[in-house]
Amino acid sequence: MRRPAGSFHDAAAIAAALALAGCRHGPQSTLDPAGPAAEAIARTWWLMAGGAAAIWLLVMGFVVYALLRGRNTRALREPQRLIVAGGLVLPTIALVALLAWGTATSGRVTGLGQRPDHAIEVVARQWAWEFRYLDDAGTVLARSFDALYLPRGEMVEFRVLSEDVVHSFWIPRLGGKVDAVPGRVNLLRLRADDDGGRPLRGQCAEFCGLEHTRMAFGVQVLAPAEWRAWREAGGAQAPAP
Repeated sequence: MRRPAGSFHDAAAIAAALALAGCRHGPQSTLDPAGPAAEAIARTWWLMAGGAAAIWLLVMGFVVYALLRGRNTRALREPQRLIVAGGLVLPTIALVALLAWGTATSGRVTGLGQRPDHAIEVVARQWAWEFRYLDDAGTVLARSFDALYLPRGEMVEFRVLSEDVVHSFWIPRLGGKVDAVPGRVNLLRLRADDDGGRPLRGQCAEFCGLEHTRMAFGVQVLAPAEWRAWREAGGAQAPAP
């Protein structure tokens, strides 16, 4: 029995839609941003994907044109022009554009040019996360383990350190990653704006031992007043991420 001509196209469209849905939604999807840093990263990803697709289509267009010319494709009238345009000018323009975009975006990704509203000390160890919520004087007001609590719409400075080996602190839906290095404190500033009602999840992004897969943590975004009350109460009765 012969299938209708459109069945293959319908199946391909459905498969593509499911693939895109799987990429855009999920507790660790970098393409489902919940903050400005992750939004800048996602925008850069789409820009690079679109640029790569455009360059690929341009190259394929030249290939098709060469095959359909009907003349000797090996004989070029001015090969130097093709080499200069395709081998020098085009890559230079693409790389300079990416460099300019990345430089302009880097401040938003790291958040280091913005003033933080709160500070949280992140302590990584094999194989768990400890979060210490600090006041302006650096005093620990609350602690949580393998669960992070953030105020919605307020910039948080993460002071990331390790007690044993190198780990990497990463919340994909909020921003980029930063290494946790023994004997060093690395800074990262993130803001959680809108989780869209979907869960957030962080993880260690650096292989740190046999139980590396256990180093994940849930992220709960609370209203600012609720978060402050929870912190002032020493982290008691925290909602489950």
